[in-house]
Amino acid sequence: MIEVRNLVKKYDNHIAVDHLNFTVEKGKIYGFLGPNGAGKSTTMNMITGYIASTEGEILIDGHNILNEPEEAKKKIGYLPEMPPLYQDMTVMEYLRFAAELKSIPREKREENIKGVMSTTKLHDVKNRLIKNLSKGYKQRVGLAQALLGYPEIIILDEPTVGLDPKQIIEIRDLIKSLGKKHTVILSSHILSEVSAVCDYVLIIDHGKLVASDSPENLSKVMSGTNSLELTIKGEQQEIRNALALVENIEDLIYHDSIVEGACDFSVKIRGNQDVRENIFFALAEAKCPILKMQPSNMSLEEVFLKLTDSNYEEGGESDHAGNI
Repeated sequence: MIEVRNLVKKYDNHIAVDHLNFTVEKGKIYGFLGPNGAGKSTTMNMITGYIASTEGEILIDGHNILNEPEEAKKKIGYLPEMPPLYQDMTVMEYLRFAAELKSIPREKREENIKGVMSTTKLHDVKNRLIKNLSKGYKQRVGLAQALLGYPEIIILDEPTVGLDPKQIIEIRDLIKSLGKKHTVILSSHILSEVSAVCDYVLIIDHGKLVASDSPENLSKVMSGTNSLELTIKGEQQEIRNALALVENIEDLIYHDSIVEGACDFSVKIRGNQDVRENIFFALAEAKCPILKMQPSNMSLEEVFLKLTDSNYEEGGESDHAGNI
């Protein structure tokens, strides 16, 4: 649905976006992440045609956003961080106005508006002035205008900022439901939100793509695909002696355990060997019961911090950057 090719945006001597390349496939929810100043908003503004790129091109379902702006923009619904709402209009007046701006055929407007109001649950407030609505309902109105015309791509910039926990859950559920019929790009600083909602994650830093993969794959790859977290009952040295007999254990890191009489260990395993059965028998022989054994995966927050850390950056672009 979206192809970003060698995209560059310069402001005088500052490079906000630096030769960015990625593709977005149809029918998925993508999380777009990066530290402040990484180039997220600039990239989103170029994808929506709000600003022009210095170099490179953006194709929206095959249409170049600069050469065929009308065709390309028909494919996109955009909710900026601050929704462009007219406070002195009612919800219905505003959606009719937005439908006219989007050149939705007159005979289809009312049905279209009714459909997006149903999706965003706005019927109860359709005749109220926007300025009198809660933050949550204002966000829903902004989302409704993005959905008008049923564009194939929905781009949401920080859609849950300033909402209370109940409203956040409602908007997240709404975004998940949108993913069944639309391609969704979600920019958010709330990484737990991205983990909960998104199929894929794009992470950029200093205008460059540093990772693109599913949250699960990023977690596995960044933590090492073959490592385990163990909680074992027994003395530390006894456990170490037992695990020393297990082949292909590369490293063993001890942690204090909250379980009385137990030890926590991070076990790094050489290659792709599955040594769980060998660990079980070695510890059973030593009469050290295993209370927990699970793969060790980093949270998305940990992945994000590692990928955008300046020390990591010096190593160059991640192996997981590129097309999805």
